[in-house]
Amino acid sequence: MLTKYIDYQDGDTQLEGYMAYHETDTPKPAVLVAHDWSGRREFACKAAERVAAMGYVGFALDMYGKGIFGRDGDIEGNAALMNPYASDRALLRQRINAALHAVRKLPQVDAARIAAMGYCFGGMCALELARSGADVKGVISIHGIFAPGNVANKKMSAKVLCLHGHDDPMVPPEQVLAFEKEMTDAGVDWQVHVYGGTMHAFTNPVANNPAFGTVYKEIAAKRAYQSIANFLAEIF
Repeated sequence: MLTKYIDYQDGDTQLEGYMAYHETDTPKPAVLVAHDWSGRREFACKAAERVAAMGYVGFALDMYGKGIFGRDGDIEGNAALMNPYASDRALLRQRINAALHAVRKLPQVDAARIAAMGYCFGGMCALELARSGADVKGVISIHGIFAPGNVANKKMSAKVLCLHGHDDPMVPPEQVLAFEKEMTDAGVDWQVHVYGGTMHAFTNPVANNPAFGTVYKEIAAKRAYQSIANFLAEIF
């Protein structure tokens, strides 16, 4: 497996992605990996490597700017990084579309076969990429935020997979139902997999804050990654 950092831009903002892939003579499908609220740290980079191990190009994108990271357990600091994008979905869509444009230009990537996935805040980002009308095959939200934002949606062509913990306090059941209706009304090919007895951040081994609602759950993580593999194989 080969890995390298890729500099790219969103206007005047310098960004740094992390690409993982196996050398090949022909371009491969690519999967954008959107990080959680703490930034493009090791967890997102390992996820890009997991994508590469499936036979695709993994690209851990950067929503905040080169060298801007939060910390595990820093709720206030991480929220301060995330909130400007969560509250301004136009800005969020612009930033994740900048990553899509950068990845399309990479020689290792088949520009016609790109998907996106994201964790927590990154799940919101992946869904907003689809809502922006971006030409991607599919998007995956992994314990992501479903609530729509403050800008109108464009016609969605991407298939959608959401992997959700039923006991996630950040996405209550009524928000799940509202999201399902949103996707149905938009004519989207959507799936929502709900794991019982499972809270937010269930794929992150360092998540262990029941009071905040973030708890790792190994069996849910295994099921989620199997669903991710199946979904990517289908759309590619």
